[in-house]
Amino acid sequence: MTDRPVHIVGGGLAGSEAAWQLARAGVPVVIHEMRPLRSTEAHVSDRLAELVCSNSFRSDDAEGNAVGLLHEELRRCGSLIMRAADRNQVPAGAALAVDREGFAAAVSEALAAEPLVEVRREEVRDLPAEDWGATIVATGPLTSEALAEAIRKVSGADSLAFFDAIAPIVHVSSVDMTKAWFQSRYDKPGPGGDEAAYLNCPMNEDEYQAFVRALLAADVTEFHEWERATPYFEGCLPIEVMAARGEETLRHGPFKPVGLTNSHAPDEKPYAVLQLRQDNALGTLFNLVGCQTKMRYGAQADVFRMVPGLQNAEFARFGGIHRNSFLNSPVVLDPELRLKAAPHLRFAGQVVGVEGYVESTAMGLLAARFALAERLGIGSEPPPSTTAIGALLAHISGGALGAEERGVFQPMNVNFGLFPPIDALPAPGRRKPGKKERRAALVARARAAFGEWLAGQAAPSAAA
Repeated sequence: MTDRPVHIVGGGLAGSEAAWQLARAGVPVVIHEMRPLRSTEAHVSDRLAELVCSNSFRSDDAEGNAVGLLHEELRRCGSLIMRAADRNQVPAGAALAVDREGFAAAVSEALAAEPLVEVRREEVRDLPAEDWGATIVATGPLTSEALAEAIRKVSGADSLAFFDAIAPIVHVSSVDMTKAWFQSRYDKPGPGGDEAAYLNCPMNEDEYQAFVRALLAADVTEFHEWERATPYFEGCLPIEVMAARGEETLRHGPFKPVGLTNSHAPDEKPYAVLQLRQDNALGTLFNLVGCQTKMRYGAQADVFRMVPGLQNAEFARFGGIHRNSFLNSPVVLDPELRLKAAPHLRFAGQVVGVEGYVESTAMGLLAARFALAERLGIGSEPPPSTTAIGALLAHISGGALGAEERGVFQPMNVNFGLFPPIDALPAPGRRKPGKKERRAALVARARAAFGEWLAGQAAPSAAA
């Protein structure tokens, strides 16, 4: 290798993963992180890979969920982010959730102990020039205003934006356990084997309807004039926006009562259920699932305390909303995540138009492996679109239908809809495969394709 480092702008999930992958392959890295010199609307610490929204990495089911399959692929690549998540897991049913402070500390400590990684606490206000050499811009959705403007100028296209919301967190000691109970939906065990990971607060029909009316009447954050045309991300809608789509929307979404039995009244089926998920390893903090919000703080306290079990809730953190920026990637990036107008720059993380922690991590991992292949002077083969990580890459590099022609490009979570369909048709006289069978076939194909791709990669020699 050469002593010339790869520069990484941003120490979030994508930047941290990219640094780990490169350093483990013998390439020196400089991470430029502006915190604590300059913070953002959502961060509260100076740690690398701080989680600013949910503490959940979502489903860990690799057999039936595309997110779980992406978890598996990242683990097979020796992902630092997945290692830290696994070691700081908290109960969350079938999901992989983490103690957010322990997780960020684990990532920060691992990179601090890596001799080939240097962290510089400074704000990069302009896109690095060619004399920096290979650079990965992984500033995330909260890219500073100065750098975002520089990106717009160089890319020749406006970046798009959407609003993202975060949910409140309460002290579990303030939850009334004569009304709430622990249970995972359908008693499904999670990665840690737990079958009662969630706290459940039941509502009858009158309580639910009163709660929805209060949501719709609550005082909310007002946007600036220039922000009002910015869309929400459909996968993380504020609870008030969901409620405004119809009285029953929440009850068929995050508040659905299915798969749950109230231990205090087993014969009474709840009309709706608000679930809380553990947020730290001590089990002292729980976040309100599906309750990301743009309500003002006082209104949040009033409205959420209407829920049985939360009438005396003490809030460790209120919810909020912030504006995220992302690139029109199918137009401005090539299939190796390079900026077409300045190929020495690669982009990674949510800024490229993926949504979610593991999706962001996956883009950081890919950017690092593309940069490694370039450093070695060998060809780099993108992962097949039949894999979870490859399906994401295909989406942002041209797979979004109409993105180039009409500018229609929105952030996307990994999902089986991004995978090429299974071509094989059922034999004559046999029934069409069901959803479970189709997913099993997609997963089997993905695992085989990913194994072949990984075997041919220039990879970190000590990444495991």
